[in-house]
Amino acid sequence: MKDCIFCKIIDGDIPSAKVYEDNEVFAFLDMSQVTPGHTLVVPKKHVENIFEYDEDVAVAIAKRLPKIANAIKEAFPEIKGMNIVNNNGELAYQSVFHTHWHLLPRYTEDDKFAIEFSNNQDSYTQEEFNERAALIASQIKEN
Repeated sequence: MKDCIFCKIIDGDIPSAKVYEDNEVFAFLDMSQVTPGHTLVVPKKHVENIFEYDEDVAVAIAKRLPKIANAIKEAFPEIKGMNIVNNNGELAYQSVFHTHWHLLPRYTEDDKFAIEFSNNQDSYTQEEFNERAALIASQIKEN
């Protein structure tokens, strides 16, 4: 894709701090470095978001995330955890529309990044909960 910044990085048209590359996946340090070692993992194939993944893209990413995450952990042994984040769509804070996974190392007492999950159990019934699960399950297509 001509105007995609990540495609330009993958093609070498824009410099990056590459940490990993093979035939299907490219990983490089995020310029923002929310925490030291903050890395982006992208498929080389231009795919806008997870809703456009095919099995090959999904497998390529899934197989490499642990390898790259472990390399970051080995490079920064003081890491205490890691968030792995994939934003899909503008409302979900996706800012570059070439799918990418953030590997965000977490350190003791770092306050650079936060996610909060609120507990909404009191806002639905068990029946509504089960209906949601059934609705999703009915949409899963077996190939």
